[in-house]
Amino acid sequence: MNLKQLISHCKEYGFIFQSSEIYDGLAAVYDYGPLGIELKNNIKQYWWKSMVQMHQNIVGIDSSIFMHPKTWEASGHVDAFNDPLIDNKDSKKRYRADQLIESYVGKIEAKSQKDIDKASAKFGDAFDEVQFRSTNNRIIDRQTKIDYALNAMNKFLASEDMEGLKNLIEELEIACPESGSRNWTEVRQFNLMFSTQLGNISGEESKLYLRPETAQGIFVNFLNVQKSSRQKIPFGIAQIGKAFRNEIVARQFIFRMREFEQMEMQFFVRPGEEMKWYEYWKESRMKWHKALGTPEDHLNFHNHENLAHYANAAVDIEFKFPFGFRELEGIHSRTDFDLLSHQELSGKKLQYFDPELNENYVPYVVETSIGCDRMFLSQMSMALQEETVPDANGKESTRVVAKLHPALAPVKAAVLPLVKNKEELVNAASDVYNKLKKDFICQYDEKDAIGRRYRRQDAIGTPFSITIDFETLENNTVTIRERDSMDQQRIPIEQLNKRISEVTSINNIL
Repeated sequence: MNLKQLISHCKEYGFIFQSSEIYDGLAAVYDYGPLGIELKNNIKQYWWKSMVQMHQNIVGIDSSIFMHPKTWEASGHVDAFNDPLIDNKDSKKRYRADQLIESYVGKIEAKSQKDIDKASAKFGDAFDEVQFRSTNNRIIDRQTKIDYALNAMNKFLASEDMEGLKNLIEELEIACPESGSRNWTEVRQFNLMFSTQLGNISGEESKLYLRPETAQGIFVNFLNVQKSSRQKIPFGIAQIGKAFRNEIVARQFIFRMREFEQMEMQFFVRPGEEMKWYEYWKESRMKWHKALGTPEDHLNFHNHENLAHYANAAVDIEFKFPFGFRELEGIHSRTDFDLLSHQELSGKKLQYFDPELNENYVPYVVETSIGCDRMFLSQMSMALQEETVPDANGKESTRVVAKLHPALAPVKAAVLPLVKNKEELVNAASDVYNKLKKDFICQYDEKDAIGRRYRRQDAIGTPFSITIDFETLENNTVTIRERDSMDQQRIPIEQLNKRISEVTSINNIL
């Protein structure tokens, strides 16, 4: 499904709503509905269990959103947390300069991919894509343009050359997507942090920021956590929490928001061993995504050409969203930048005594950081499908089904009396529901024909639908229907709990 259909589905079934919708909404801010919060909580539970519960040397914290303002001076956010922005004078629209250039590159890549797809269809199994890319003149010319644009952009971004970025946009003849004009302003930097004040007195001395990332709460608590949990290096600190960025160009539904949730882990290691652990976490995190059944062609690694000021290596795990491959998770080798910066500005030592080496040092850090909202979007966009299936009369019909991994599905089972006007069926169904709800998020539904109720459960991703009929009253068996295959099976009521657990437990993917 495309992004527009996905957004509509999320609203209709109670996954996600526009924030403050009755007041025409607030741009790039969203609320999670009854089903959305269950799916989001399941994603967080899967991450927390796999990151903290399954590792003896990783512990968790929950740090404050508000932190001392000097925190953001030490981290570099006050001076360096900026986006390069450019306005089109005709449309009055504002864009990130780097995203305009990346869109230009994307259009060229799409043309090459079209030629590759045509050649692949023509030559079939004999087609060699590597050879085709290296010998086809049109592909070679396009790749030259791509390399030039990206290399120049990365050079200008690294040197913070805003004039160079504008000149590059003009040289590439990039037009405004809205107006089609090339009448651009200068490129300028815009800081992304939200600010407020402490108490009711305004002034620089009382200025606070809403945290733009959760990582700094971990770094300033490094020694508190290490000493209280008696951890030895290497060890990690994990956190799930809200962060805030004043995105000027916020778009693509919940992919880029002003208020979002991060799942981050900072792994503290000996200096010189950071690249070993960087590779370890790079592979470990990719396995985590694939355990959910994500196809290989929906995931890839993208190495950073333009490294952040704190990193000596960085890679993104990209996911194939409806709008193309974009960052889902980042793995960064942050060196000792953060701890050293906080140590210098605070005047407090943030060192670890290594008993094996008999020396003190400031540890290096390897970070894994994933957006919970982006993970939500990736799962919904991958799961939501429209397919043709036989109906109750053997004819073909269309159903919309959310093939979420059962461990993440917001509702694990639906309990459905065959008809609602038979008190004995309703009572029996209520008994089954009350037994299951202690262990699973369940729904009870008696409205409409059974076929329509099945379709509703398919649309929200419920792995099992349990029908209570007249045979149930005779022998305590029910019909259990599986979402993806739509197969139906008769089983005793006492086996329901085990059957649902076997399929929906997070332990299956840990």
